[in-house]
Amino acid sequence: MALSLAILSPPFLSFTKCSSRLSHCAAAATALFRTLSCTPLNPSPLPRPLHSMATTADRSSPLQNPLHFPSSAIKIPSGGAIKTVDSGSKASDHPSLVVVSFYRFADFPDHASLRKPLKDLCEELRVSGGIILAPEGINGSICGTRESVERVLNFIQSDKRLKGLRMVESPVTPEDEAIHHGHTSSSPVGAGEDAPFRWDHVRVKLKKEIVTFGDPSVMPTKMVGKYVKPRDWNALISDPETMVIDVRNMYEIRIGKFKRAVDPCTNAFREFPTWIDEQFEMKKSEESENASTEDGTHMQSENGKQKSLPRVAMYCTGGIRCEKASSFLLSKGFKEVYHLEGGILKYLEEVPKSESLWEGECFVFDKRVSVEHGLEPGTHKLCYGCKQPISDEDMKSPEWEYGVSCPYCFSSKSEEEKERARARQRQFETWGIIGGPDKGRRNPNPVKSSGEDDSKSRRFPNSI
Repeated sequence: MALSLAILSPPFLSFTKCSSRLSHCAAAATALFRTLSCTPLNPSPLPRPLHSMATTADRSSPLQNPLHFPSSAIKIPSGGAIKTVDSGSKASDHPSLVVVSFYRFADFPDHASLRKPLKDLCEELRVSGGIILAPEGINGSICGTRESVERVLNFIQSDKRLKGLRMVESPVTPEDEAIHHGHTSSSPVGAGEDAPFRWDHVRVKLKKEIVTFGDPSVMPTKMVGKYVKPRDWNALISDPETMVIDVRNMYEIRIGKFKRAVDPCTNAFREFPTWIDEQFEMKKSEESENASTEDGTHMQSENGKQKSLPRVAMYCTGGIRCEKASSFLLSKGFKEVYHLEGGILKYLEEVPKSESLWEGECFVFDKRVSVEHGLEPGTHKLCYGCKQPISDEDMKSPEWEYGVSCPYCFSSKSEEEKERARARQRQFETWGIIGGPDKGRRNPNPVKSSGEDDSKSRRFPNSI
C-alpha cells in the first residue's frame, strides 16, 4: 500500500513526465541529426524495384548519355559551370538539371494503375514537377538530374502505348541549379517558391483529359492535322491565304505571339470550340448527318449557304493543345489544318532571332515564367495572386502588391482574399515556406477566387 502511494505521489508523477519529455526530445534530436547529416549529393546507385515494367534495353542504357529524344525533341548540351552553393561545396560538383515537358495521346483506359509506381519512382529519384494521367494518355513537366529524368521517361515508355513521347527539353539556369543543389545538400525542408519546380515534390494526377477540351469525341489518335517543322513555319504563316491561330489563352498571348496570329481571346482551352463555331458561324446541316461523303462532314453557315473554310496554321507552347484543336477542326470540315511541330519552344530553339517571326516572349509553366530565343529565361515574373505573367511596367502600377495582386487581378479580388494572400506572404517571408515550419514541404494555396480552377491548371501541364 505504501509503495502504491509512493508511486502515485506528485514528485514521482512529475519525474515520470520529465522522463517522458526527455525521451521525446532525445528522439527528436536524433531524427534531426540524421536529417542534417544526410549527404544526398552523390548518392549510391538506387535499387530499382519500380522498374519491373522496364525492358532490359531500358535498364542497360547508358544513363550518362543525353536523353533518347525523338528527332522532334530539343537537344541541349549538358554540364556547365555553376555558382557556389555554400562554403566548402561547389554546385559544379553536382550533376546538371534539365526540365523536360512531354505528352503522348494513347488509348489508356487503365491509366490509374500507373499513378503509384510513377510517383514512387519520381520521389525515389528526387524528380519534381507535375504529371497528368488520363484515359487519353499522359502529359507532364518534370525537373531533375539528367540521369534521374531519363530513368523516369524510360519507365513511362516501358508501356508500349506510351512509347514515342513527344518531348521538349529546356535548360535550367545556373542560379536555379545552385538553389536546387543547395537545398538537396543542407535544407531539411523544400525550396518553396525559388526553384524551377518545388524541390523533391511531384504531383501525379488522374483526370478525364490530359489537356482539358471538354469534348470527348475529339480524339487525336484517330485524326490530327499536318505537322510543320520550325524551318518551314515562316513560309506557311507568311502566306496571306493562311489563317494563323494562336491556340493558347489570353494571358499567354499577351506577352508574345507570331506575326499575323489571331487571338481567340479565351480564358481556358475548353472555350476554343465555342470560339470556332462563332468565328465561322458554323453548324452541321441535317443533310450532312445522313449523307456519306469523303470526309464524313459538311459544314454550312447559319444562312444555309456553303461556307468556304480557310487554310489554318495553329501553334501553342509545345504542341499538345494543337493536336486536339486540329482534330476538332478536321471534324468540323476544314480541309487544310497545319500545326507547328514542337510548338513555340521548338521554334525558339531552332530558328535564329534574325529570321524569326516571333514577337515577345513565350510563357512557360514553371518558375522561369517566360523564355526568349534560344530558350533563354525571359524578363517576366509571376503574380502569385492570379498566376499570370507580369512585366516590369506592370509592377509600377499601384495595383501591384507582391504575392497579393497585379493589374490583371486586382479588381476581381475581394479585400478578404487579398488579406489572406498577405497573410500567406508573411508566412513565407518569416519561415521560407508557407504555413510555418510545421508544414514541411507542403505548400497549400488558401486563396480562392473566380479564376481558381484555371490558375491551378497553369501551374503545370497544360505544360506543353
